[in-house]
Amino acid sequence: MKIALAQWRIGAPASFDEFAARVSAEVAAAAAQGARIVVLPEYLALELASTLDAKIRADFAATLAALQAVHEDWLRLFAGLATTHRIHLLAGTFLLAQPNGKYRNRAYLFSPDGAHVFQDKLALTGFEKAHRVIEPGDALKAFESPFGRIAIAICYDSEFPLYARAQREAGARLLLVPSCTDTEAGATRVRIGCMARALENRIFVAQSVTAGEAPDNPALDTNTGRAAVYAPSDRGLPDDGLLAAAKPGETWLIADIDLDALEATAGNAQVAVPVDWEQQLRPDVVRAKVESL
Repeated sequence: MKIALAQWRIGAPASFDEFAARVSAEVAAAAAQGARIVVLPEYLALELASTLDAKIRADFAATLAALQAVHEDWLRLFAGLATTHRIHLLAGTFLLAQPNGKYRNRAYLFSPDGAHVFQDKLALTGFEKAHRVIEPGDALKAFESPFGRIAIAICYDSEFPLYARAQREAGARLLLVPSCTDTEAGATRVRIGCMARALENRIFVAQSVTAGEAPDNPALDTNTGRAAVYAPSDRGLPDDGLLAAAKPGETWLIADIDLDALEATAGNAQVAVPVDWEQQLRPDVVRAKVESL
């Protein structure tokens, strides 16, 4: 199975139609290369801040409020693309207004029949907390697909091992990570988180990223990281845990992943972290004992 992971250079569309035209052309290009799963990055909807007045764009809360007007168009756009190209399409994330006046950072995953499911971001970064208008999600999910069960960890969530462990225990063998980082340190944290989740759970972890500079977009002014697919480093798999990575300047990383082959390597594994996981939870070691030297 081919998966396409965007290394999405943030643009400045003048309208939703211009944004939709670019997204449509890029998704078509990925599908033409045989991708059956296509993943766009976190905060993709914030690229549409460029369609707003500069005063609104400078105010994060006002930007989120203004973008709610295109939510239905967003859903129609990505449902149509998934249907047209017969793909599973993770449409980045959209910060969706909630009844309490807060917003949730929501990743929609569309199927080839146009239906969708979603995963909300569960852990908030310092940036998200500082604005006081975003709230964490309250449900962790895994999704049935023709390829097996898939799960989503939105950027920072990939740095928390228990989320991915619960998704793995629910049957997920592919973790999709739409991300957005503005510093090299942030990109490193998410990359290491993705590699660790692959190692701990013996799963594939596939990361999509935002890229480039957008000085007129306060929320997406600087973007780092690279699209990549990670695997457990073991027999029959890459020694360094890196299955594939995008080169600088590329929009798409197209990679082949084989979930059946991944399962088949388990019987000849050098280590079996998923099987040995429970050893950490023994009553005599779950808490460290403090002793004097």
